[in-house]
Amino acid sequence: MSHKTSLKTAILAAAAFALAAGALQAETYHGDGHVLGTPDDLSWGPVGSMGEGAEIAIIEGDLSAEEPFTFRLRLEDGYEIKPHVHPAYERVTVLEGTLHFAHGEAFDSDATQELPVGGYAIMAPGDGMFGYAEGETIIQLHGEGPWGIEYIDPADDPRN
Repeated sequence: MSHKTSLKTAILAAAAFALAAGALQAETYHGDGHVLGTPDDLSWGPVGSMGEGAEIAIIEGDLSAEEPFTFRLRLEDGYEIKPHVHPAYERVTVLEGTLHFAHGEAFDSDATQELPVGGYAIMAPGDGMFGYAEGETIIQLHGEGPWGIEYIDPADDPRN
């Protein structure tokens, strides 16, 4: 199946992604007004679509709905983000550690760009991307849902 023709699969993956973080959804913000918090306020949990070594903390939004979302991913040292695509723009900011990130459909650590704390990446829907974490790395993602992830090689998908 071509990743460019599988938006439906990506949307279904978004729903699965949101369900994997279901317990976290109840604690996230879904209303009007201000939200203030500290890192200690976040609830971290497993990310079914990313497997061992990655954790998620959803700050706002329902990842399966057409609405704004903000979440953080915590990646252990050496965690590899296998080549994948998303159904919507991905906007990433590095908050801790170093993310090595690249555009492409085949994992190549030499092709990545080092993104230190404060570094950012914006990737278009359907564009392949991959990377890895150097040191424990925390990134923040925000955008508009529905959100999802589809791996270029289905064998890389921990849900399979």
